[in-house]
Amino acid sequence: MRLHREIGLFAVGGVIGLLVDAGVVQLLVGLAGWNPYLARVLSFLLAATVTWWWNRRHTFAARSSGRPLPAEWLHWMGLMGVGAVVNYAVYAALLLAFAGLHRWPAIPAAAGSAVAAALNFATARGMLFRRPKSAV
Repeated sequence: MRLHREIGLFAVGGVIGLLVDAGVVQLLVGLAGWNPYLARVLSFLLAATVTWWWNRRHTFAARSSGRPLPAEWLHWMGLMGVGAVVNYAVYAALLLAFAGLHRWPAIPAAAGSAVAAALNFATARGMLFRRPKSAV
Protein backbone atom coordinates (compact mmCIF):
# COMPACT_ATOMS: atom_id res chain seq x y z
CA MET A 1 0.00 0.00 0.00
CA ARG A 2 2.89 2.39 0.75
CA LEU A 3 4.12 2.05 -2.86
CA HIS A 4 0.71 3.13 -4.21
CA ARG A 5 0.70 6.12 -1.85
CA GLU A 6 4.22 7.08 -2.91
CA ILE A 7 3.29 6.81 -6.59
CA GLY A 8 0.25 9.02 -6.00
CA LEU A 9 2.22 11.63 -4.07
CA PHE A 10 5.02 11.51 -6.65
CA ALA A 11 2.38 12.21 -9.33
CA VAL A 12 1.10 15.20 -7.34
CA GLY A 13 4.67 16.48 -7.07
CA GLY A 14 5.08 15.89 -10.78
CA VAL A 15 2.02 17.99 -11.55
CA ILE A 16 3.35 20.76 -9.33
CA GLY A 17 6.72 20.49 -11.06
CA LEU A 18 5.04 20.53 -14.45
CA LEU A 19 3.14 23.70 -13.55
CA VAL A 20 6.40 25.36 -12.53
CA ASP A 21 8.25 24.03 -15.59
CA ALA A 22 5.58 24.83 -18.16
CA GLY A 23 4.67 28.14 -16.52
CA VAL A 24 8.24 29.41 -16.37
CA VAL A 25 9.10 28.28 -19.90
CA GLN A 26 5.92 29.86 -21.25
CA LEU A 27 6.59 33.14 -19.42
CA LEU A 28 10.22 33.29 -20.53
CA VAL A 29 9.36 32.57 -24.17
CA GLY A 30 6.06 34.43 -24.42
CA LEU A 31 6.77 37.51 -22.33
CA ALA A 32 10.54 37.82 -22.25
CA GLY A 33 11.29 36.56 -25.77
CA TRP A 34 13.76 33.87 -24.67
CA ASN A 35 14.83 31.09 -26.97
CA PRO A 36 12.57 28.11 -26.10
CA TYR A 37 15.53 25.72 -25.79
CA LEU A 38 17.44 27.94 -23.35
CA ALA A 39 14.28 28.84 -21.43
CA ARG A 40 13.62 25.15 -20.83
CA VAL A 41 16.94 24.69 -19.06
CA LEU A 42 16.07 27.31 -16.41
CA SER A 43 12.46 26.16 -16.10
CA PHE A 44 13.58 22.56 -15.61
CA LEU A 45 16.10 23.49 -12.89
CA LEU A 46 13.42 25.39 -10.99
CA ALA A 47 10.87 22.61 -11.42
CA ALA A 48 13.34 19.91 -10.32
CA THR A 49 14.13 21.90 -7.18
CA VAL A 50 10.42 22.22 -6.37
CA THR A 51 9.84 18.49 -6.92
CA TRP A 52 12.84 17.62 -4.74
CA TRP A 53 11.35 19.65 -1.89
CA TRP A 54 7.88 18.13 -2.39
CA ASN A 55 9.10 14.56 -2.62
CA ARG A 56 11.43 14.70 0.37
CA ARG A 57 8.69 16.33 2.47
CA HIS A 58 5.67 14.29 1.27
CA THR A 59 6.27 11.37 -1.10
CA PHE A 60 9.29 9.93 0.67
CA ALA A 61 8.62 11.35 4.14
CA ALA A 62 9.06 7.88 5.66
CA ARG A 63 12.35 7.37 3.83
CA SER A 64 15.78 8.91 4.14
CA SER A 65 18.65 9.58 1.80
CA GLY A 66 21.08 9.62 4.71
CA ARG A 67 22.61 12.80 3.27
CA PRO A 68 22.74 16.44 4.38
CA LEU A 69 20.27 18.64 2.47
CA PRO A 70 22.75 20.17 0.01
CA ALA A 71 24.17 16.75 -0.85
CA GLU A 72 20.68 15.30 -1.13
CA TRP A 73 19.65 18.10 -3.51
CA LEU A 74 22.76 17.51 -5.64
CA HIS A 75 22.10 13.77 -5.72
CA TRP A 76 18.46 14.44 -6.66
CA MET A 77 19.53 16.77 -9.48
CA GLY A 78 22.03 14.20 -10.73
CA LEU A 79 19.44 11.42 -10.75
CA MET A 80 16.83 13.64 -12.31
CA GLY A 81 19.41 14.52 -14.95
CA VAL A 82 18.84 11.10 -16.50
CA GLY A 83 15.13 11.80 -16.67
CA ALA A 84 15.93 15.31 -17.89
CA VAL A 85 17.78 13.92 -20.90
CA VAL A 86 14.73 11.86 -21.83
CA ASN A 87 12.44 14.78 -21.01
CA TYR A 88 14.46 17.27 -23.06
CA ALA A 89 14.82 14.86 -26.01
CA VAL A 90 11.03 14.55 -26.27
CA TYR A 91 10.65 18.34 -25.87
CA ALA A 92 13.23 19.13 -28.56
CA ALA A 93 11.93 16.46 -30.94
CA LEU A 94 8.44 17.88 -30.74
CA LEU A 95 9.70 21.43 -31.28
CA LEU A 96 11.69 20.28 -34.30
CA ALA A 97 8.81 18.26 -35.73
CA PHE A 98 6.11 20.87 -35.16
CA ALA A 99 7.31 24.46 -35.68
CA GLY A 100 3.99 25.84 -34.41
CA LEU A 101 4.85 24.58 -30.93
CA HIS A 102 7.58 27.24 -30.63
CA ARG A 103 4.79 29.59 -29.62
CA TRP A 104 3.40 27.05 -27.12
CA PRO A 105 6.43 25.37 -25.51
CA ALA A 106 4.37 24.28 -22.52
CA ILE A 107 2.85 21.51 -24.67
CA PRO A 108 6.12 19.73 -25.52
CA ALA A 109 7.31 20.42 -21.95
CA ALA A 110 4.32 18.48 -20.66
CA ALA A 111 4.95 15.61 -23.08
CA GLY A 112 8.60 15.36 -22.04
CA SER A 113 7.66 15.40 -18.38
CA ALA A 114 5.13 12.61 -18.81
CA VAL A 115 7.60 10.34 -20.59
CA ALA A 116 10.31 10.83 -17.94
CA ALA A 117 8.04 10.46 -14.86
CA ALA A 118 8.35 6.69 -14.42
CA LEU A 119 12.12 6.79 -14.77
CA ASN A 120 12.35 9.61 -12.24
CA PHE A 121 10.22 7.76 -9.69
CA ALA A 122 12.29 4.60 -9.98
CA THR A 123 15.60 6.41 -9.52
CA ALA A 124 14.32 8.62 -6.68
CA ARG A 125 12.88 5.70 -4.72
CA GLY A 126 15.48 3.11 -5.57
CA MET A 127 18.65 5.15 -5.43
CA LEU A 128 18.14 8.23 -3.23
CA PHE A 129 15.28 7.65 -0.79
CA ARG A 130 15.87 3.93 -0.42
CA ARG A 131 16.10 3.60 3.36
CA PRO A 132 13.27 3.82 5.88
CA LYS A 133 13.86 6.72 8.30
CA SER A 134 13.95 4.33 11.26
CA ALA A 135 17.06 2.69 9.77
CA VAL A 136 19.02 5.95 9.75
